Amino acid sequence: VTLKAEDGLPFNNQLFLPKGLQAGETRPALIFVHGGPMRQMLLGYHYRHVYHLFYGVNQWLADNGYIVLSVNFRSGIGYGKSFRTAPNTGQRGNAEYQDVVAAARYLQGRPDVDPGRVGIWGLSYGGLLTAQALARNSDIFAAGVDLAGVHLFGSSLDPESVSYKSSAISQIDKWTSPVLLFHGDDDRNVAFSQTVGLVQLLRARNVPHELVVFPDDVHDSLLHRRWLYTFERMDAFLRRYLGGASK
Repeated sequence: VTLKAEDGLPFNNQLFLPKGLQAGETRPALIFVHGGPMRQMLLGYHYRHVYHLFYGVNQWLADNGYIVLSVNFRSGIGYGKSFRTAPNTGQRGNAEYQDVVAAARYLQGRPDVDPGRVGIWGLSYGGLLTAQALARNSDIFAAGVDLAGVHLFGSSLDPESVSYKSSAISQIDKWTSPVLLFHGDDDRNVAFSQTVGLVQLLRARNVPHELVVFPDDVHDSLLHRRWLYTFERMDAFLRRYLGGASK
């Protein structure tokens, strides 16, 4: 599925549809956002271990009744240098978030999607975009699953700083949708303090949240049993807040 963001930039996505979808039926939907952001999700199993896993998870989510859209947002690889080096991305303005919103609007406009039951999930930079989606647009995103996300770019808390404005916590007061957070406390890629700080802000605002900390674990868990636990918790959380259909 090729879509256009608000600024006119086209971007590509993969759509996963549940089997047995009937005419006139509506289902909950999920956006998946990859990490990196120097990554690209493929039309099949990935060469990188965690995205190989996540491609299968998106199929499993579709089997559980969700319509899933995997988004290849700007600053990712595989679509040319101008796409990879798109202006004002990351802490320079977070322009890639436009792609996430456009993807969500596409899902909301599909006749087989319940527009009030759209969620989002992702690891690392995908966790970053998940947090931004919930902070900026809890009116669009009903729930999210944030695995080891970045919630503050850099260290500036100056409200006029571009990096702060580009961060999820700059709009924390708008965050109302529930979130499920996962983080290993020995993460070498994203500081564990990113999640600790976010949880303190969520608690202070009574935002519904669940936190899972994996002791002595890294950015993407080294233990198979922890991935199984992650997806079991994710399944229960999404059913509670989005109401996934039965197989």
